[in-house]
Amino acid sequence: MAKPVLLITRRLTDAVHARAMRDYDAILNLDDTVFTRDALIARCQTVDAVLPCHSEHFSADVIAALPDRLKVIANHSVGVDHVDLAAAGARGIVVTNTPDVLSDATAEIAILCMLGAARRGAEGDRMVRDGKWNFWSPAFMVGRQVTGKRFGVLGMGRVGQVTAERARGFGMTVHYHNRSRLAPHLEKGAVFHDTVEGLMAVSDVLSLHCPSTPDTLDVINARTLALLPEGAVLVNTARGNLVDEDALIEALSHGKLFAAGLDVFKTEPGGNPRIAALPNVFMLPHIGSATQETRDAMGHRALDNLDAVFAGRTPGDLLV
Repeated sequence: MAKPVLLITRRLTDAVHARAMRDYDAILNLDDTVFTRDALIARCQTVDAVLPCHSEHFSADVIAALPDRLKVIANHSVGVDHVDLAAAGARGIVVTNTPDVLSDATAEIAILCMLGAARRGAEGDRMVRDGKWNFWSPAFMVGRQVTGKRFGVLGMGRVGQVTAERARGFGMTVHYHNRSRLAPHLEKGAVFHDTVEGLMAVSDVLSLHCPSTPDTLDVINARTLALLPEGAVLVNTARGNLVDEDALIEALSHGKLFAAGLDVFKTEPGGNPRIAALPNVFMLPHIGSATQETRDAMGHRALDNLDAVFAGRTPGDLLV
């Protein structure tokens, strides 16, 4: 019996490639080329499944151009804002993602961004690298201490819960807003706020962990930023389009925010040069899940979902 033909759109780990080539007629992208829209459509014409990353956009028009033989889009990501789920569902294409396995890695990056922003990590690193560290005094490079402060979580899903647990290690009091309140054993004493506005007012550090949806687009904007305590720190390791970047620049430039720690931006790759020009921003290039262990786990989770589909079972991470 012929193996299903699988397109893997980006270079994954060696272990994931080896398993894919063993179990599928796998088409790899060892050069890690970013496909254009037309190239993506063309490469999907002769495959039964595709394993993409968030860099490949399966909009409604792309999905309409897919062949009938393509049965499943098994995403190598948790977020699926790059896939039009309604369009896929209408075509009968199964869509899956890879939750759970990247929670620890992303939570680590959130804490790194919090500390880097609060303790002026970008400024200090640049100063030493540029050979400009020629002065010290008690007033030198004074930042914000996070120990004992209030840690606000917007979106208390898997990553939000793990990040909250890490913040508790600093003696921080956890506050959160979610679409629904968590059960007590998941809440672990965190204070629930039934509105975004209520969470803003008590967040000395605000960490974003909600998905990108029409409802969360620019949820951090001039109005909501104004509700934060003076000198708060904003952390975003979720999606760049959660934040109105013009409003963020204004808040950082005029002292409403002490600093921001950002792993994601509206424009990726590349980021926002106006944000990059600000001294009080600690930035990373969307590497929240970029550990060897997590990349292996994400790839294997995506393959688990594919295995289930082609064995006639419901995949564990079914979205549509």
